[in-house]
Amino acid sequence: MKPLSINPQVLNVKESATLAINQRVKALRKEGKTIYHFGFGQSPFPVPEIIQKALQDNSDKKDYLPTQGLPELTAAVSKFYSKEFGYEFTSDFVCIGPGSKELIFQIVYLLEGPLLIPAPSWVSYGPQAAIRGKKIVPILTKRENGYRLQAEELDEICHRYGEIQKILIFNNPNNPTGGYHTESEIKEIAEICRAYHVIAICDEIYSLLNYSGHSHYSIAHYYPEGTIVTGGLSKAFSAGGYRLGIIMIPPTMDHVLQALKSLISETFSAVSTPIQYAGLAAYESYEKLRSEIEKCTSIHQFTGEYLHQRFVNMHLNCPKPEGGFYLFPDFNNYGHSLKAQGIITSAQIANTMLQEANVAFLPASDFYLPATNLGVRVASVDYDGEKVLNEFPGIENMTPEATQHLFPNLVKGCDQLETFLKQL
Repeated sequence: MKPLSINPQVLNVKESATLAINQRVKALRKEGKTIYHFGFGQSPFPVPEIIQKALQDNSDKKDYLPTQGLPELTAAVSKFYSKEFGYEFTSDFVCIGPGSKELIFQIVYLLEGPLLIPAPSWVSYGPQAAIRGKKIVPILTKRENGYRLQAEELDEICHRYGEIQKILIFNNPNNPTGGYHTESEIKEIAEICRAYHVIAICDEIYSLLNYSGHSHYSIAHYYPEGTIVTGGLSKAFSAGGYRLGIIMIPPTMDHVLQALKSLISETFSAVSTPIQYAGLAAYESYEKLRSEIEKCTSIHQFTGEYLHQRFVNMHLNCPKPEGGFYLFPDFNNYGHSLKAQGIITSAQIANTMLQEANVAFLPASDFYLPATNLGVRVASVDYDGEKVLNEFPGIENMTPEATQHLFPNLVKGCDQLETFLKQL
């Protein structure tokens, strides 16, 4: 057989770092090794029973659904986002896909222009753009701003690229930092987007996991004509494996919606019918789920704040998380000691921590930062979610003993890291 030719743009894309670290940890644990898994961000809680029951009750549904999605579901999504966040997307401009990840890929594939990515940001945005052959433009953010994109940083990049169409991918709350933009920051970013005619894709998959102390604000509030919003079931509804995402497009981009529907029709056709009915239950019955999701969010807040305090006590630099379930500490204060051991990159740090401390991290370099940035991404979800959901007494009632009981891997992982750092 002759050698097969493969699209070089795909050959240059490596396996997703988040999925790769998860498989590596699973393999190590299967070998009998104890690994503290701070590398993979998946909600540990069970899928709410209302959603599970809807899936079961509709398992007989086998017909293809419309390309855009189950009409009752698109209507429920529109109503949900209007009530919770004040968005004005009508059901005619909502599409359902197999996870927001796929929908982001498809919309980035459709749109022309470079992709502007605040750094650090989620690992998959860049590779998705690379598959399309699109130019990727990281925008370096600053730790002193909690790695939140500032208007002047966006302004500088937009000015550099002139009049051509540009796309900003904007994840809020942020993976990998846990950062949450303020209303004034959002408003200023929206003004820059409008001034330069930037298309904003707002990845708001963590929008319900908000413990910042302020309401959720979106570029869609201040620049609705140029903003696309994505979300889904994976984070707040703890249903990552269901693979149901949503995308909302403004009427001003009707031609984009039509192109997306055509692309969907020639690729995945439609999301699994029973899964869409499960999604309908999630959005339609949100009031029945609100207290459960708010409890899960308070648990994410506790674990984020616990890890943050442990990291600060270890003299790591780490902005305090305000949403989602991630933190982004760096080892700059140990730079000289690490360099003496030949460790000068975040990839080396992550590899060393896994081999010597049995703690799995993802390196900063996977999130569009320079190789020599000494940061790592930490996920705060290595615990038994069902047990914690049943026994969590509330943040105000947590004690060191309760923390050890409910979150043993987070405690022991920090202990391992602290021991390693003391030996430097």
